[in-house]
Amino acid sequence: MNFEDIKFGLDTFGDVAIDAETGEKISYEESIRNIVKEGQLAEKVGVDIFALGEHHREEFSISSPEIILAALASTTEKITLGTGVTVLSSDDPIRVYQRFATLDAISNGRAQIMLGRGSFTESYGLFGYDLEDYNDLFEEKTALFDKLVQGGPITWEGKFTPTLNEMEVFPKMTEHRLDTHIGVGGTPESVIRAARYGYPLMLAIIGGQPTRFKPYINLYNQALEKFGHKAQPIGMHSFGLIADDDETAIENAWKYIVPFMDKIGLERGWGRMTKEHFEDEVARGSYYVGSPETVARKMVRAIKEMGIQRFDLVYGMNGQTQEERFKTIELFGTKVIPRIKELLKEGN
Repeated sequence: MNFEDIKFGLDTFGDVAIDAETGEKISYEESIRNIVKEGQLAEKVGVDIFALGEHHREEFSISSPEIILAALASTTEKITLGTGVTVLSSDDPIRVYQRFATLDAISNGRAQIMLGRGSFTESYGLFGYDLEDYNDLFEEKTALFDKLVQGGPITWEGKFTPTLNEMEVFPKMTEHRLDTHIGVGGTPESVIRAARYGYPLMLAIIGGQPTRFKPYINLYNQALEKFGHKAQPIGMHSFGLIADDDETAIENAWKYIVPFMDKIGLERGWGRMTKEHFEDEVARGSYYVGSPETVARKMVRAIKEMGIQRFDLVYGMNGQTQEERFKTIELFGTKVIPRIKELLKEGN
């Protein structure tokens, strides 16, 4: 494996930050403006990819990631501008494709879309979809989206999408195809679907030891070969928080990440996170928390064990102050990524 080709990204859902002085949440407007600054900083410190996740919940400010990415397209030059994920199931595949074709033009070919069903379900009711159609919606809309990616007049008939007869969709992408990935939470069916279309795979690993997802990587590679596709990049994203020292990072992660996971756990019937569970996630699981050296060494282990070509750190969870967010971005780009490259080159 050529470790020199590994890409490093930063992902955010636009968690609304806490004002360090007042202790109150900032406005959604300020949160969105700050995300643009975060993307600009990410490019400045050498991060390869900046990905925004679409959500429709109180905690998050990003519901239209491509609009924020368009703002970044005009104020950055090199960084890939992506999503993580775009909830295709509750959107119109044609309009989604048009928006990202436009973003790709504005950014000179730096747009990247990651399709997914979403880890939350608020968008289904919000846009008039039935959760009973959860799987069928994504399957059908992904199939139509793939036809759009291929280009040319579209002939199509579906249950949830319009009937098309040799229809052209504009704007055309004539310089290259839209960079399209599929994000999965860890079901064999989702992994096989990504392979069927020949799209790169991103694994959302938000708990437990990363190696438990290794069978999905093997399944994906086998399915790619079966469907006649060439090998594709495989990535993973996990929660993280970086500070100057381990103690500060762990203290902040306990303060921010655990209450968020407890809230989600209450909604989904999980138990509360114990201190022991949290410490295990930091030491051996899927929380990348600590000083730059600690985080770099843990990421190197995951990269080697999983054989991945991309690692995205999900930062800024649950009200972290703007200063703490900027700190994680700065240290990830200036300290962690260079150290990972050093360790991989050394073979450590």
